[in-house]
Amino acid sequence: MVFTDSHAHLCLDSFDADREEVLQRARDAGMRHLLCIASLARDLDATREFSEKHPDVFFAAGLHPHDARLWDDTLRQRLEGILSHPRHLAIGEIGLDYHYNYSPPEQQRAAFRAQIQMARAHRLPIVIHTREAHDDTLRILDEEKAAEVGGVFHCFSGNQAMADFALERNFKISFSGSLTFKNAESLRQIAGAVPRDVLLTETDAPFLSPHPHRGKRNEPARVVEVVRCLAQLRLVDPETMGELTTRNFEAAFPRLIPA
Repeated sequence: MVFTDSHAHLCLDSFDADREEVLQRARDAGMRHLLCIASLARDLDATREFSEKHPDVFFAAGLHPHDARLWDDTLRQRLEGILSHPRHLAIGEIGLDYHYNYSPPEQQRAAFRAQIQMARAHRLPIVIHTREAHDDTLRILDEEKAAEVGGVFHCFSGNQAMADFALERNFKISFSGSLTFKNAESLRQIAGAVPRDVLLTETDAPFLSPHPHRGKRNEPARVVEVVRCLAQLRLVDPETMGELTTRNFEAAFPRLIPA
């Protein structure tokens, strides 16, 4: 099986003891591409350096909504300074998270808008995080004309209306291990019905380990469980689904493929 992990946080400290071994296990399982997500506030330098060492690893960078209170000119300049890096594919993950509100909602909205504007200025796709903030997320995406650059709804957990919004505005939809959870029947219905060319797979490692690994640290090799679940929903074999979602990933991030 060939597969792609479109979203992982492999440079967080939970992988400090065995990061290279984790990457090798993913390769042994069939991984073709890995997109590591960097936070401007924590692990940008480590993620950039990790991607530079490995030809199958790329990175995206952005200020997560949890840290939106930190957005200032210094962070803006830091983000702008890496946008042209040859292994940098997107701005993200960015968005809104009203579940924890680690940053005040108004600061989350301001940082989200600023980073969409930067993405449009540099013609880069975005990677979107939204939790308990769906209405504001969709409104801001439209107001800031994010459809001009497209990107990915990461770790999709929305309803059919959000899926329709993504489809109408040039966004891919990425499914994580939560697709395999017993209580995710409505999510599986959406995953089984959206057009095949919008499907992506991810782990969000070290989070959201899929069944039958729930409760354990997640890692990119386990995206095969998401691929298998999608394949079953779409009535195709896992090999076909792995190839399809890998091609979709390459289409979502044009910088990945040399001109």
